[in-house]
This record gives sequence, C-alpha cells and structure tokens, in this order.
Amino acid sequence: MKVRRPAVAGTFYPSDADDLRRAIGTAFADAVTAAPSSASPKALIVPHAGYVYSGAIAASAFGRVAATHDRIERVVLLGPSHRVHLLGMAVPSADSFETPLGAVPIDAELRSRVLELPGVALDDEPHRLEHSLEVELPFLQSVLGDFDLLPIAVGDATADEVGTTLDAVWGGAETLIVISTDLSHYHRYDEAVRLDCRTASAIVAADHDAIGDRDACGSRPLRGLLQSAGRRGLDVEQLDVRNSGDTAGARARVVGYGAFAVG
Repeated sequence: MKVRRPAVAGTFYPSDADDLRRAIGTAFADAVTAAPSSASPKALIVPHAGYVYSGAIAASAFGRVAATHDRIERVVLLGPSHRVHLLGMAVPSADSFETPLGAVPIDAELRSRVLELPGVALDDEPHRLEHSLEVELPFLQSVLGDFDLLPIAVGDATADEVGTTLDAVWGGAETLIVISTDLSHYHRYDEAVRLDCRTASAIVAADHDAIGDRDACGSRPLRGLLQSAGRRGLDVEQLDVRNSGDTAGARARVVGYGAFAVG
C-alpha cells in the first residue's frame, strides 16, 4: 500500500487530529452560510491558504454539500502545481492520501481513465509537497466521511485539456468536482478587492476567457471547469469573496480568496 503522507500538516493546518477538528469547526462557525438547499452542487471552487486565512471562505463552499453528503462517493480534486513546473496534468501513483483525520483512498479506475488522455501523466513529484490539494482533504473528510479521491495537479494545461479531463470523470450525483484556487496575490487591500471583484464576476458568468493567469493561481483548472460549466448550462453562485486582510493578515500585501458553487 503506497501512501502519500501529509506535507503541510502543522503549517497550513493543525497536525493533531483533535486540533484539526476544532480548526475546521471554527472555520464553519465563521463561514458565510447559505439557505439550505436539497440540490447538491456539481462542483465547488475553494481557496487553499492556511486555515487561519482562508478556512472560513472554504467552509462556506464545503457546507453546501453537507446536506447531501450521502450521495457523494468520489471527489475529483484539481489544483495548481506550485512547486514543480508541470506540462499538462499529473495524477499520483499512491493508493491513498493521508491526513491527520485518516487515509482517503485513490480511485484507481478514474486514474486509469484519465491516464488514457493526452496531457495527463503518472507523476508523484508534483504531488509530494503540493498544498493546494492537501488542504482541502480535511474539509472533505469532515463533510463527506468516506469517499474515493482522484487528485489532479494542473500545470501548463489549456481550458480544453482540463475540460476534456473533467468530461472523462464527470459522472453523476455520486461525483463531486472541487477546484482549488486562490485569487489575486500580494496587492494592497483596495486593489485586491477591485481585482477579485472583477474575477468573481467572470467566474459567476462562467467567462473562462476573462480570467488571466495573474487573476487566480489555479487559473488553469478554474478555466477548464468554467468552460465545462458554460457548455453544460450550469449556474455559478458566489458564496464568499474576501482576502487575508479581512481574516488574519495585514492589508499592505494580501491574497484573495473566493468560494463558489456550480450546479
């Protein structure tokens, strides 16, 4: 059994399981809550910073699948490769991804399916230290309980390439797609608010062409999802948009965060 061990437990989120559960509880308590809905989103767009910075924003999205958690059997999770220059997309060879809350099994059938596509490779290195995927897992474990996972690290990939990959694993109500991305980086507070408002409007409109690489660090997987959502006639709902100056940081140099539900 090959296990991908946590790389950022103790930095981005607590390494102790009880402390982690409390941190997640705090994030949900501080989240913007939407009216209860029986319709579960097909996809979520969530940030991936340390929990003290973006946890509450992420929780506003993950909370949307809590009521229908028993329908969801697998999660396809896409995020940017921060540490490794990657052409295309990479899936890991691991049998599971581990967090302090336990191990999440990898969906081997879906992995084999996407490996038949051009631009998708089996490569553990982009996953070894990547935080953009890992930080979402404790939230998913808390909300969904047991589920299978297909983690995809996205590098230099077009919206068409990401969209083709999503089409191959889209499934039905049993499959949730999660896109992990932060928004603008290292602007002054007022400038970040302006930039992120523009990006949020493009996301809600599913206008993937309006989102540049500097607008979101996960712009590549984000554009692919929005292209797929637009083609399928899905709606995108804005749940929360804030930045580190609103949560736990100074306002001279902030990072933007957004949460959206697609369905």
